[in-house]
Amino acid sequence: MTASTPDFIEVDNTRIAVRYQDGAAPGVVWLGGYKSDMLGTKAETLATWAAGEGRSFLRHDYSGHGESGGAFADGTISKWLAESLAVFRQFTKGPQVLVGSSMGAWIALRMNDELNKAGEGDRVAGLVLLAPAPDFTAELVEPALTEAQRKDLAEKGYFEEPSEYSPEPYIYTRALIEDGRQNLVMTGPIHTHCPVHIIQGLADPDVPHSHALKLMSLLPADDATLSLVPNGDHRLSRPEDLDLLTRAVSEMNSRVG
Repeated sequence: MTASTPDFIEVDNTRIAVRYQDGAAPGVVWLGGYKSDMLGTKAETLATWAAGEGRSFLRHDYSGHGESGGAFADGTISKWLAESLAVFRQFTKGPQVLVGSSMGAWIALRMNDELNKAGEGDRVAGLVLLAPAPDFTAELVEPALTEAQRKDLAEKGYFEEPSEYSPEPYIYTRALIEDGRQNLVMTGPIHTHCPVHIIQGLADPDVPHSHALKLMSLLPADDATLSLVPNGDHRLSRPEDLDLLTRAVSEMNSRVG
């Protein structure tokens, strides 16, 4: 279901690549992970599902990712959040289910927060969060920093770490970590004002399932569902994982419209 070429919008002087499939509301908005692009298996699966259901489907690449402009090393949560809100507001109408993967779950929670503050909370019909990594800079990266990495951050402004998912290393910048502290969502109860479904693999080497359990503990119990996948890894891209994802999104759509 991939559109042949993306649309582009300018956000803060950066070209952001967008793919939008028109359809009924509530639609689905995909928010990818750190260093992921919008043409991954999960996004493509949801694009096909949405087309079959006649639902609208929106996805984009953050700056420094995929087909968008900008440098990856210049990215921060605030920057990627602003881009995501701009894309959301320009392309969608009516209620939407936000589907966030890994860092995208953090972006989804922050988008929901910002939309609620702006009086647009009814635009978010629900949240489906896969291997969610909200606050990962403060909760997962900072506590594990080695002396060498701390030195690199202080002297170079960044450190690199090999990636299992790409030949290029992950780059974590001082700006990303400092900005992350301004976007924390797991500091107390999280009032989403919409249903939430978390899907977490128990064999995830990147985001421990304890992180999902902590997130779950901060959500209103009557509106939150947690699905633990016994052998699921961080990608959650096996056929059975993709089936669980589409069922979760389908149920969320049915629940709200």
